Formats: sequence, C-alpha cells, structure tokens
Amino acid sequence: MSDNGLITGPSAHNVQDTIDRIEADVKAKGMTTFARVDHAAGAREVGLPLRPTLLLIFGNAKGGTPLMQDHQQIGIDLPLKFLAWEDASGKTWLSYNDPHWLAQRQGLGHAVDANVEAMANALSAIAKRASA
Repeated sequence: MSDNGLITGPSAHNVQDTIDRIEADVKAKGMTTFARVDHAAGAREVGLPLRPTLLLIFGNAKGGTPLMQDHQQIGIDLPLKFLAWEDASGKTWLSYNDPHWLAQRQGLGHAVDANVEAMANALSAIAKRASA
C-alpha cells in the first residue's frame, strides 16, 4: 500500500529480524549503514510505552549524489530509510519513502529519472527479500 509517498507492506518476521535482514542485504550490496534508531528504546527511556519500532538509515553516495547534484535539497530526504514497526495486533510492517514521490516532491529533473527508477527498484527488492 502507498500513502502520500510512503510505501508500507507486511513482514513475515518480527521488527528486529526484519531490520537485521535489511541491514545484511544493504551491506552485501556495498551500501553504508549510517544508523539504527530504536524508537521504542527511546520511549522507554522517558517512561513512555511504544511497540517495537526500528529505523535503519543507509545509503550509497554513488546513488544519492546524482540526485543532490540535480537538486541539492533532496538531501533532506537522503540517506534512505526503512522503518519496521509492530501494530497493535502484533503484526510487523515495513515502511519506506517512494523514490518517485521524493523526486516529484523535490522537483528533480528528467536527467536523473534512471537513478530514481534504479533506487525505487532496489528498495522494492530489498523490502521483498526482508519481508518474505
């Protein structure tokens, strides 16, 4: 499903395993993992409840730089991110920004259409492998 540029689909794995699978995949493809953010742990630190919610921030300068050369402000949307989260029923979901939507939002030129398409295909494939 897609909602305002956000692509979300179910994962057959728990939140931790889903993010672990993604991280292994992106590293195997030569991408850099910049950070893992455990939102639930942060909530616990301030005494608030939050179901498992992990964010993986990753990327590859070779893929993102051409987009920033076209329109530097897309750097607010890069590096790429995957969010794995558990809903109230205990089901795990995986969400990420649709690169096509980001390109439209930032007004990227047609010169980087192939880059955006490659990024979209890569994210979709990573999400499918991690969620299966």
